[in-house]
Amino acid sequence: MRASRSARSWCSDLAGQTALLAVLIDADNVSPKHAEAIFKEIATFGEASVRRIYGDFSDPHLKGWAGILASFAIVPHQQFANTVGKNSSDIALVIDAMDLLHSGRFDGFVLVSSDSDFTRLASRIREQGLDVFGIGQRKTPDAFRNACKRFIFIENIVVDADSGEQGEQGPSAIDALPLIMEALEAIESEDEWYPLDRVGQQLVANKPDFDPRSFGASKLSALLEQMQEFEVDRKSRPLRIRPHPAKLNRPTFRRRKP
Repeated sequence: MRASRSARSWCSDLAGQTALLAVLIDADNVSPKHAEAIFKEIATFGEASVRRIYGDFSDPHLKGWAGILASFAIVPHQQFANTVGKNSSDIALVIDAMDLLHSGRFDGFVLVSSDSDFTRLASRIREQGLDVFGIGQRKTPDAFRNACKRFIFIENIVVDADSGEQGEQGPSAIDALPLIMEALEAIESEDEWYPLDRVGQQLVANKPDFDPRSFGASKLSALLEQMQEFEVDRKSRPLRIRPHPAKLNRPTFRRRKP
């Protein structure tokens, strides 16, 4: 029997087990050229043991998926668009998700879509005690992004010079300062130093779509060093940080009240 969900942590291998994930893809909202980047990202927090994609593959604009399904072991679920205004693919995805949820075989779900129609599905899965990771475009409505434990923007994981998706000027490192300050104020500290991993967890808890890559940094420690408002103690394990009061324009950093 697999270890209980509460006893396991993501991105880690406990007692030889890796988190088993059900990956459900909304073909209407994802380009097939991003498949490789998406599955590489998923591999950083679990095993994509079920890989399904939903759509009307008789539609010419979905034909690009046909050539790569076998390469990524994705099982297609054909849903003909028989009724105008009703998305049978979305309905099929939700039904399958609930069946998989109640099978008790999975540790979490990955919903690949930019469609807010899956907001309630994400919430329902999390009510059952499983984590939900969302992957979609920046245009994804806040409701769906916030319903996930973590939401990853496709624009942060693809490298495609022809797509134009990375050509737009994104937020700079300093734009992350309010988010980081909010995270620090929610964490207990005895000496003004904060474990970097705990800071990262709090950032995602506060804002599921937080990602250092959105601010031009490959990881959180690099983002903090770019900002120069924080000291990063690289000699400690785990890494820890503390704010520079002078650079933050305040005499001392306000600790969280008990």
